[in-house]
Amino acid sequence: MARTKQKPSTPVSKGKKKAPQQQRTPTRGSPGRRTIDAEPRKRRYRPGTRALQEIRKYQKSTDLLIRRLPFSRLVRETSNNLTPEPFRWTAEALLALQEATEDFMVHLFEDCNLCAIHARRITIMPKDLQLARRIRGPVYGVSSF
Repeated sequence: MARTKQKPSTPVSKGKKKAPQQQRTPTRGSPGRRTIDAEPRKRRYRPGTRALQEIRKYQKSTDLLIRRLPFSRLVRETSNNLTPEPFRWTAEALLALQEATEDFMVHLFEDCNLCAIHARRITIMPKDLQLARRIRGPVYGVSSF
């Protein structure tokens, strides 16, 4: 392709002054791309920092972690499958059952975490959960054997 002379993009006019152009600043993550309305980026935490923040948050709080409505639906469905006539549940009974369920699950996951640490891992696996339930026995592990 033959090279041609480049024409000026705007005609040069005498007497009129142009308004100063707005200076563009590059965004933080893209060195080549420049934008005028750059939104501030979300704070990026180092790996593990966010998890520790969540751990501290949930250890301070005493509220229930499972939503009430899905839990009550699950309890009602399970109880209706086990009995010929459907049960009627009071709100206090469902709340007490949810408190006991969450307490059981938290302690089971603590034992599961100890099993993972014993195996020199930091990630829990299904075999850790099975081992924790087996060590607890048929009553505290709520197993079927």
